[in-house]
Amino acid sequence: MSALTVSQDPDQNWDDLVRYWEEMEWPEGSKVEIIEGIITVSPAPASRHNVIAERIQRRLYSVIPEELGIFQTLAIAVPSRLGMLIPDLLVAPVRECAEADSHIPAALAELVVEVTSKSNAGHDRVSKPAAYAGAGIPLYLLVDRWAPGGPTATLYGEPKGDVYRVLSAVKFGDPIVLPEPFGITLETGEFPVD
Repeated sequence: MSALTVSQDPDQNWDDLVRYWEEMEWPEGSKVEIIEGIITVSPAPASRHNVIAERIQRRLYSVIPEELGIFQTLAIAVPSRLGMLIPDLLVAPVRECAEADSHIPAALAELVVEVTSKSNAGHDRVSKPAAYAGAGIPLYLLVDRWAPGGPTATLYGEPKGDVYRVLSAVKFGDPIVLPEPFGITLETGEFPVD
C-alpha cells in the first residue's frame, strides 16, 4: 500500500492546514502528515520497520536523561516549510510534550529518526531533512531500508538553513555512532532487512 496525498487549496494558509489536519477524521492506524503544504496519509508501517524503531528506542533509553522522552506518534510543526511531521522516533523534553495538544514546535526536538518505507522514502530523504534542518533540530538519523545501493543508516547534523552535513553514513551491518548528548553506538546489523 502506498501513501495518498490530499489536495488542498493553494491559497490556504498554515492555520487552515493545521485546522484541517486536526479536525478531519483520518483512517484509523494511518500516519497523517503535512509535507510541504500537502496532507499525506500513509498506511501503518510494516513490522520490520517497527522492529528497527524499537531497537533504536531501546538503546536511546539507556542514555537519555529523565527530562527527555522518546515519542513515536508525536507531530512536530515546521510552519516555515508548511510541515506537520511525525518522525518514527522523536527525542524531546517530556514536560513540553506533556503540555501539547496535538503537536510541538520542531525546534524542541533533540533528535529525529526516520525509517524509510517503500511508499515514503523520497520524503524521508529530501523533504523531511530540509524541514528538520530548517527548524534547527541538531541530529537527524535516516535508516533507509530502500536505499538504491542497499540498506543504509545516515546521521545528519550541524544544520545550516535547510541543509544538514552528513556526520556518518554506513551500510547495514556496520555500527553508527550517535554523538553527545547521546554517546551511543547503534549496531545496524541488528536491523531486519527486507
